[in-house]
Amino acid sequence: MSENYRSREERKQAEKQKQEQSKKEKAAKKQKGSFFKKFLIAFLLIGIVTFGAGCATFFSMIKDAPTIDESLLSVPLSTKFYDKDGNFIYEYGKEQRTKITYDQLPKTVENAFIATEDSRFYQHHGIDIQRTIKAILANVTGGFGSQGGSTITQQVVKNSFLSPEKTIKRKVQEWYLAYKLEEKYSKHEILEMYLNKIYFGNYAYGVATAAQNYYGKPLDQLTLPEAAMLAGLPQAPSAYDPSEEDNRPSAEKRRNIVLTLMNKHGYISTQEMEEAKKVPVGQGVIAKKENKSMPYQAFLDAVVKEVEATVPDVDMSSDGLKIYTTLDPKAQSYAEEILNTNKYISYPNERFQAAFTMLDTKTGEVRAIGSGRNENAAKFAGKNFAIDMARQPGSTFKPIMDYGPAIEHLKWSTYHQIADEPYTYSDGTPIKNADNKHMGNISIREALRWSRNIPALKTLQEVGLDKGKDFAVSLGIPLKEAYESYAIGGNAVSPIQLAGAYSAFANNGEFNKPHTVRNIVYPDGKKIDFKPKPKTVMKDYTAYMITDMLRTVVQSGTGTTANIPSIDLAGKTGTTNFDKDAIAKYNLPRGATHDAWFAGYTPQYTMAVWTGYEKTTSQNYMLGQQTKIGQRIFKAMMSQFATDRSSFQQPNSVYRIEKELYIKGEKVDDVPNEKIDVPSGVQLKYDQEMNTLSLTWSYPADKLEDTKFEINYSVDGGNATKLTSTNKTEVTVSGVKPGSKYSFSVIAVKKEKKSDPATVTILIPDITPEEPSEPPGNGNGNGNGNGNGNGNGNGNGNGNGNGNGNGNDHETGGDGDGTIPGLPDIGTPTVPPSRQ
Repeated sequence: MSENYRSREERKQAEKQKQEQSKKEKAAKKQKGSFFKKFLIAFLLIGIVTFGAGCATFFSMIKDAPTIDESLLSVPLSTKFYDKDGNFIYEYGKEQRTKITYDQLPKTVENAFIATEDSRFYQHHGIDIQRTIKAILANVTGGFGSQGGSTITQQVVKNSFLSPEKTIKRKVQEWYLAYKLEEKYSKHEILEMYLNKIYFGNYAYGVATAAQNYYGKPLDQLTLPEAAMLAGLPQAPSAYDPSEEDNRPSAEKRRNIVLTLMNKHGYISTQEMEEAKKVPVGQGVIAKKENKSMPYQAFLDAVVKEVEATVPDVDMSSDGLKIYTTLDPKAQSYAEEILNTNKYISYPNERFQAAFTMLDTKTGEVRAIGSGRNENAAKFAGKNFAIDMARQPGSTFKPIMDYGPAIEHLKWSTYHQIADEPYTYSDGTPIKNADNKHMGNISIREALRWSRNIPALKTLQEVGLDKGKDFAVSLGIPLKEAYESYAIGGNAVSPIQLAGAYSAFANNGEFNKPHTVRNIVYPDGKKIDFKPKPKTVMKDYTAYMITDMLRTVVQSGTGTTANIPSIDLAGKTGTTNFDKDAIAKYNLPRGATHDAWFAGYTPQYTMAVWTGYEKTTSQNYMLGQQTKIGQRIFKAMMSQFATDRSSFQQPNSVYRIEKELYIKGEKVDDVPNEKIDVPSGVQLKYDQEMNTLSLTWSYPADKLEDTKFEINYSVDGGNATKLTSTNKTEVTVSGVKPGSKYSFSVIAVKKEKKSDPATVTILIPDITPEEPSEPPGNGNGNGNGNGNGNGNGNGNGNGNGNGNGNGNDHETGGDGDGTIPGLPDIGTPTVPPSRQ
């Protein structure tokens, strides 16, 4: 009985425990289910809030989107240009447009554009979802705006109603308006809008005008390769312009991409594609039209290129911009007159080219551009040598690559001594000076004054290639690598880049990137400022010490042709020679010059001038005085516009000992410790019968010992050329030219230190031959004028080799040396015994 009782009790107890366990499990399940429900509810709430916020953001973005204005769809807005004073210059985009309807559009042309711009044009409703997703993924990895996904409909919207900045808000508005546009217009109407509106370059607005301007034919006569070329142009009209010979490789590549896309999407067969690709891209292209109604074309060409490079997706012909430029109309007109007439400069021939940029020293604002001469003059959307061309700058690069960095990093004085002696590049290639001579120990001032190549290379080697390159890059020179040949200008620059670099020396070491645009304003009032931020790229002592040395260059060195006595200016010459292959191929004469440069500045303006020829031929080279034309162009512009007669101010960080400059607080190793007396009583006497000049001077008898005299001369205002050195006080010069003006300077030299020059000038009488009493008989009458000189070379053609320094500036034994072409050989001086 008791056992049965215990069994019943145990069963009751076990049942009770089971019930309690079941309650616990149900409670746990209930708690777990409650948590899941709460999580699900929270997730749904977050989703609803996020969706709501997204919708709110979306609607906030589209609520101020422009309305679809039918007039803007059909009539593009023109762009207006204004000069530096805010005066209206020109309205761009009002040119006549040939409009077409969809029925006039050849199927081949339609297919080319659909395949290239929007292959699913007829399937989507304004937005290509697949393409947009790809663009979004690319933008996530590459940054917003790195890749576009715009359909033709979106492009119509963008070009008609929206500004081109790449923002999420603008893109959302673009999607919204594209959808609305497709609701209102048919696909054919939208395609018609697109093809009538877009810019093709070459003054062509709309595809029908493009067919006429590029091929001289109506749309329905275009061939397949021609239609493909037009379809490829809108992406980059200037870069793919097939009417420009230099563009044809890239134009052909772009056209072939279009043909490949047409084949991919089934519009043409593989055979048609291959046959079309074989057609030369220039076949059928007519000569580029000129817009003769546009003023200041060289300058406005630079403006458009700057805007297009700065603002992505801008359409100058239809965006309705107001562009406020830095143009000085008077300076620009004068620049064009200088280059395209012989009123100021006597040019050797019609093929001779010159280009320059003149900018405001303090701000970097470009005031005038000389784009080239004759066929290269003032062409909008054409070749602009001032901004597009890059040539080796020769010795004008020495302050940038060599002496500027040496003063900045090594704290050199202007009297720092360097041995001008036989020398080689690090790889053993010899480097030579222009005159194939050496001057021994000289200061860096003298090395710049006479443009010596060997001291320049030694300076760069001591500074280091990296520091030289970094200094040049900070001045706006685009160098990816640096080589020793860059010490004498073996790299390539454009006139606008060189002017920008020199302006920093003139502006106390502050660099402002050269620019032609101040700001642009969109129709909705949005303004984009183009003014660059000033950058301090060197110490004020570096800038001033370079300036002071470059003063010497124009006052008594290789740049005297550019000097204007009433203006404080500084500058540097540079020339480059032809390589051996070109000399042999074209049988070029000794001393032939390839490029001649002058870069200089005043406190008000900075200017860099290039002269030379576009292409190398047996007739396209410079000799002698032709290499000075750049200096004359500089002088003509500065004489007219550099009205500020202020001077460069010596900063407190610099002090002067005699004529040399030193950095305060730095160790002084080289000091001119003896002032050399200037020769006195300099006189010139002309012996007409002997056709000789006798140059005499006086010097203190107690100081004659160990003193030599350096004699330099110039003819008819040309550059000074070293004649000889002597320890006498008289020199006789033979073979002078009647009717010419000769100037001589005498400099006392003692222990490698030099006095200031003593100068004298004489005009040789012009001898008029008597009329013969009888008719002259036959005679050979042949003479032998010798007009060749040496010169300066600046590296090889590819910019990364080494040059030996032989060129042809003909500038006082610096960049060049030798007799002056076009004038008789001045002869070997005869030195009589010194007077007792």
